[in-house]
Amino acid sequence: MSTTPHISVIGSALSGNKGASAMLESSIQTLTERLPDARFTLFSMYPEEDRRQNRYENLDIVAATPRQLGVTINLLALTYRILPPFRGLIRRRSAAIRALTSSQVLLDQGGITFTDGREKFLLYNVASILPAINVRTAVFKCAQAVGPFRNRINRIAAKTYLPKAQTLVTRGRITHEFAEGLGLENLFAGADYAFSLELDGTEEATAAESFDLSFFDDGTVVGLSPSVVLAKKVDGRGGDYAGQMVAFVDAMTAAGRKVLLVPHSARTGTDKTHNNDLPLCRDIFSRVAQPERVLFLDRELDSQVLRYLIGRCDLFVASRFHAMVSSLAMTVPTLVIGWSHKYEEVLEMFDAAEWAFGHDKLETAYLLERFEALVAAEDQVRATLESHLPAVKQRSLAQADLIADLVRSRVTSAAG
Repeated sequence: MSTTPHISVIGSALSGNKGASAMLESSIQTLTERLPDARFTLFSMYPEEDRRQNRYENLDIVAATPRQLGVTINLLALTYRILPPFRGLIRRRSAAIRALTSSQVLLDQGGITFTDGREKFLLYNVASILPAINVRTAVFKCAQAVGPFRNRINRIAAKTYLPKAQTLVTRGRITHEFAEGLGLENLFAGADYAFSLELDGTEEATAAESFDLSFFDDGTVVGLSPSVVLAKKVDGRGGDYAGQMVAFVDAMTAAGRKVLLVPHSARTGTDKTHNNDLPLCRDIFSRVAQPERVLFLDRELDSQVLRYLIGRCDLFVASRFHAMVSSLAMTVPTLVIGWSHKYEEVLEMFDAAEWAFGHDKLETAYLLERFEALVAAEDQVRATLESHLPAVKQRSLAQADLIADLVRSRVTSAAG
């Protein structure tokens, strides 16, 4: 282990999902403030895209595609653990193992892990933290949703691996109760790391290079962040998610409002839909009745620029979790269409849980009814968000202090 601050990160990214980007960039911002000499290594699912977008001098990118992580990195970490004579060779040959063994901590920034109904992701949930466990690097699970644990396989995996983390930061009341019910004691009640993301003042100029920001100068602007994840769930039960989003946009523009169409998870240059809402948003935009009243963010933007643009909206409708986080962080009254307890427990922190409903209730008439209720309560909702935001940001920032203290203690131990 290095005697200088070194932090590895997995489960987040700079490219693609801008919620993952917001979590990663928040951790770099807040931890560099606390540990000025810190270096970071991102274990990346999209290493080439992340390298192209990396503007941080103290951030290195290591390839960790699902196959590389699940097979190569995990096997090397296991070999490192059980065959000490080969450790020097493994460190020299593997950038991933070299990063892990020189790090004081691995930050797991998976947004939702070890959750019933997502058993197909369990192998990735385990593979993300097992190499650090095997090379004796502390695991710190940044604010995330876990549970419920009624499924036997998920419960066994969670009871086996979650206690091995140094700390699990729960992202809200419901997750905390699930984790306590599992008997976990390594818990800290926090808030999503992306609430700590700070804008640097360049966002407006950057956005103006690609879009006409006079769009926001007059009238009411409603932000809309569709999600391909939600689309699959709605369409899977026989619904028409894209059609319902088109109908919502048309209702907004027919009422004299304007719409900002936000793909909050975007990968330019591909039609693959994993971590990519762009194809869905293109389809929605191509079908709206008044496209001149819609500003479509038709390319990948960084998380700060997206947050700035979301903050320019008067009201917001979110299906993407971190689009919701950004709208709440900018105190924009927000209606949420969700698919998990992870939405509800964050809205609870703002006393705004009533402004969310599950995808199973999504019908155009119901969506419009709930939106108009939000419009009627707009001033009150905005005031409520503003009153709760400081405490939520404090809960988010608290994990940076915990991580910094952990790193300092392990640096001191290694030096001694």
